[in-house]
Amino acid sequence: MVTVVGVRFKKAGKIYYFDPDNIDIKKDDFVIVETARGIEFGQAVVGIKEIKEEEIVPPLKRVLRVATEEDIALNQENIQKEKEAFETCLKKIEEHGLDMKLIDVEYTFDNNKVIFYFTADGRVDFRELVKDLAAIFKTRIELRQIGVRDESKMIGGLGPCGRTLCCSTFLGEFAPVSIKMAKEQSLSLNPTKISGICGRLMCCLKYEHEMYEKILEKLPSIGSVVMTPNGKGIVVETNTLLEIVKVKVKLPDDTEDIIPFVIDEIKEVEKPAAPVDENIHIDVEDIEDLKKLEELMKDE
Repeated sequence: MVTVVGVRFKKAGKIYYFDPDNIDIKKDDFVIVETARGIEFGQAVVGIKEIKEEEIVPPLKRVLRVATEEDIALNQENIQKEKEAFETCLKKIEEHGLDMKLIDVEYTFDNNKVIFYFTADGRVDFRELVKDLAAIFKTRIELRQIGVRDESKMIGGLGPCGRTLCCSTFLGEFAPVSIKMAKEQSLSLNPTKISGICGRLMCCLKYEHEMYEKILEKLPSIGSVVMTPNGKGIVVETNTLLEIVKVKVKLPDDTEDIIPFVIDEIKEVEKPAAPVDENIHIDVEDIEDLKKLEELMKDE
């Protein structure tokens, strides 16, 4: 087991483990740590604890100290300098006529480097821009191209649900999301309904996916022959969340009726000859929706 403390450098950012180095660090303390980028200012969002060695990425960097008032004041100065650097970089991008969108600026705590985050449709030749920025800020300059998900995480906003974006609120890392998750949750495959403001599949499709998979393992397919308390019948509809299947059964008077049963009341005796998936609804309003759906399916 290894003793660690979990440090986060940005709101909703990834949590990194560090060696507390016998320092008394409490949860929510601001700390100064040694990283691959140099000396950084962060917050201990996970108190000192022990974890298995395979959960860490060696070598484990150490915490230098709990942040002092001077450290906190310097961090605030850096935040102000980041705003000024953002405006300066915007002007330089315009002067060079570069097809790129500046998203964020970050100073390392020791001012050893300034990182500019941007998005662009393709590769950007920013060599001259870097020279100009290095001459202005008198320090190392790094321009880092990020994806649309990272852009939304940094900028923030409101999702289709009306709440603040998950990625900018609490998601430390992006989990893989596929169109299959939307299919298994019986969602309409309309890109406008299953995409976030970043234009990619909504992260929340992942939240209930594991539960859906467990239920679907027990749920018979449409067209299956099942044994029910009313005799044999054919599954004509399923409701994953309620764990209910609707079965067409023959009644004693030789008429047929569709009766709902919970999963535990039935037993599958014969699978359908050919799978019938009536839960997938392709719902596109125009050719642009269709193109968007094809793009989302490529992300898988």
